[in-house]
Amino acid sequence: MGAEASPVRTGLDMASSRRMSVSQDAESNLDRALARTGDGACAIAGDGRITLWNRAAEKIMGFTPREALGRSCCEVFVGRDDNGNPLRHKGCHGMELGRFGNPVQSFDMQTRTKGGRPVWLNISAVVTSPNGHSGPVTMHLFRDITATKELLNLLQERCAPPGARADDVKLTRRELEVLKLLAVGENTKAAAERLHVSPATVRNHVQSILNKLGAHNRLQAVAYATTHRLL
Repeated sequence: MGAEASPVRTGLDMASSRRMSVSQDAESNLDRALARTGDGACAIAGDGRITLWNRAAEKIMGFTPREALGRSCCEVFVGRDDNGNPLRHKGCHGMELGRFGNPVQSFDMQTRTKGGRPVWLNISAVVTSPNGHSGPVTMHLFRDITATKELLNLLQERCAPPGARADDVKLTRRELEVLKLLAVGENTKAAAERLHVSPATVRNHVQSILNKLGAHNRLQAVAYATTHRLL
């Protein structure tokens, strides 16, 4: 006659099964969310290779999942920031931060699609440790901001206020973060959610930015900051 299963062991097995089920449900929900979002999404493993590539990423960059998965992110995302500094190369600052589990702030990158079309991307990142991976994975969300960049270039000379001198402008770290979000088209509510603060706090920061730059509105502030490389 076979030995009866230990009640303790049975309870542990049931708890383990429940945790696995919850984890699988969470991953399924994430997969569905990434499939529906308009933002490009890609996951990059510790060795720099792409392990996830959603439909929006394909639409923005032109690479199909088959072409992107398994490739080094340095091969797919090759570009420079607003100041001409190279981004997404081997050993770049963003990759080093992600490798050691440090937060990576959002940044703008000028790169090219598979077809060679110049495109500006706003890229944010979060470092996570999903199931099935031996180390941390950097999840990038990115959107095409080419039209916004082109519009800002057209408005720079017309909208930049003459009052403030760039050398005299001293924006705080938080004010710069708010200004960067305004530059990519975020409204007060969206900026508050990104920064984990209240909308009232964002409005206070915006008013301080306007006062320091001598700008009459947010558009002028962004145009001035872009012209004088404050971002």
